[in-house]
Amino acid sequence: MTTASLTAARARRTAVRSTSGLRRARRFYMFIAPWAIGFVALTVFPLGYAFWLSLTDSDGLSPRTHFVGLENYVEFFQDPLTLSSLARTGLFTLVTVPLSIIAGLLLAVLVNQPIRARGFFRAMIYLPAVVPPVGAALTFRLIFDRDAGAANGVLSGVGADPITWLVDPNARYVLYALVLWGCGGSMIISLAGLQDIPREVLEAARVDGATSWQAFTRITIPLLSPVILFQVITGVIGSLQSFAPLLLSTGSLGGAGSVPEGNYLFMIHVIAQYFGASRFGYASAMLWMLFAVILLVTLLIVKVSARTVFYTVDPEGKR
Repeated sequence: MTTASLTAARARRTAVRSTSGLRRARRFYMFIAPWAIGFVALTVFPLGYAFWLSLTDSDGLSPRTHFVGLENYVEFFQDPLTLSSLARTGLFTLVTVPLSIIAGLLLAVLVNQPIRARGFFRAMIYLPAVVPPVGAALTFRLIFDRDAGAANGVLSGVGADPITWLVDPNARYVLYALVLWGCGGSMIISLAGLQDIPREVLEAARVDGATSWQAFTRITIPLLSPVILFQVITGVIGSLQSFAPLLLSTGSLGGAGSVPEGNYLFMIHVIAQYFGASRFGYASAMLWMLFAVILLVTLLIVKVSARTVFYTVDPEGKR
């Protein structure tokens, strides 16, 4: 075969490979196109538009807006109601996240025992976690209604005076009860982690003379630490964005002004600024500041957990 024919054959093979690569690339982009279009239209554009709004004095109605730069962000640090609602949200997170994780872990330990009908108990405990938030809030409003609620009905049955549950200072305790009522999600995650712990490790600890409490605190908890870390991060993110008090007080996303002061969390204030005061620019700036807070808190949790979380397989970065 001559040099010219070899060159032509190589050129044909290169052209075939190039054509095949183009076909694969075309198919790849066709398959990801629906997701990419949705990501740009429903995530990138709204985020960019919200950031633009945070730099304006938009009221959401007038087509004309004025660029105000960082004035909304400066007001964020000067508004006492904003800062107090953020502090109240931080306290709410510090209380509810540990309580939910501990309650879920204890329930997981109980339903992981070889008892009868444990599948039924698992389903019943997990069931509240799949109830829509509006339905759960309406249920608790009915239970803790002052005049016709089941809680005051029980108190009346034992001769006690009725309590106004949904106003300060009792409203926060009803809110905590609502959060704990849905701890079935935490229970399922902890149960999966418990079932992933090798029985041989626990049996070896018992052979060495460890008590049940020692095995739980020195073996089970350390081996569950990655699961607990996951729950802490997701719980903190969810709690900082919670608008459950609004649903508990009104049953809808309207009427933020009727929320008791003790339950007036950050997202309630954001909704009030959006739909009550029509301050779309300031509310958008508040959401971006909340994103920064969530990011910083998450990074801090991950940093602190580096020495307290134990993995059966080393993370990629430590290999």
